[in-house]
Amino acid sequence: MSTMRRIALGLEYAGEAFSGWQSQREVRTVQDTLEAALASIAGEAVRLHCAGRTDAGVHATAQVAHFDTHAVRGAQAWVRGANSLLPPEIAVHWAHELVPEDDFHARFCAECRYYRYLLLDAPVRPALLARRVGWFHQRLDVAAMQTAAQALVGEHDFSAFRAAGCQAKSPVKILHQLDISRQGALIVFDLAANGFLHHMVRNLVGALVYVGAGRTAPEQPARVLASRERRLSAPTFAADGLYFCGVRYPARFALPHGGHWFVPPALPFSETSA
Repeated sequence: MSTMRRIALGLEYAGEAFSGWQSQREVRTVQDTLEAALASIAGEAVRLHCAGRTDAGVHATAQVAHFDTHAVRGAQAWVRGANSLLPPEIAVHWAHELVPEDDFHARFCAECRYYRYLLLDAPVRPALLARRVGWFHQRLDVAAMQTAAQALVGEHDFSAFRAAGCQAKSPVKILHQLDISRQGALIVFDLAANGFLHHMVRNLVGALVYVGAGRTAPEQPARVLASRERRLSAPTFAADGLYFCGVRYPARFALPHGGHWFVPPALPFSETSA
């Protein structure tokens, strides 16, 4: 029996085609689909572990995952072989074999994770970008949302923005970045943290959209944060516009593109289209 090897992968996927990342019975998931392709290349079953498990409908531009295998393959064999067997909604961009003594783990070694949410605020819902951007039916006040977001950055107990079924051991996370900007007809939310609770990004976006729509004051998200009560916050926003955009790992792992943002491509909207 050959030595066990640990292989890290960088990949992207279109979330609307799957019922989330995590393996589930009788539904199509990213994990199950990718494991089946890799098993064909390896000649044995493999089990994937990812940096951030995404929900149904959530996309990824720079997900990182790893698996262990006895198979001896070059990096390009994993990439090209997997892509030849995968559906068009998933693409593997790179593969990298880790040194065993480094003890790399895609989830537990991550120092920072990055998300981007794309939101169209326009009277008519999108058609060409359906399920690729979130939508709100009225023009939002970006300046008010920016003011509200400032109080959410830092180390906090984010229980008020946590899904009821969240399995994280602690609700305390360090939110390094929550930037909001307008790019043409789209509002862009960029978030970075050492970790995210289940639905945390979508709950934060929902709270900020309420501020932008004038339904709550800019001070309200901070009050909700301090309360630690989920019931006091706005509803969870749609998964459609959410993208997992990258992971930062310690430099010693020398992963390709480690720590870089990989954002969704330019979208066919101008300011006048809203």
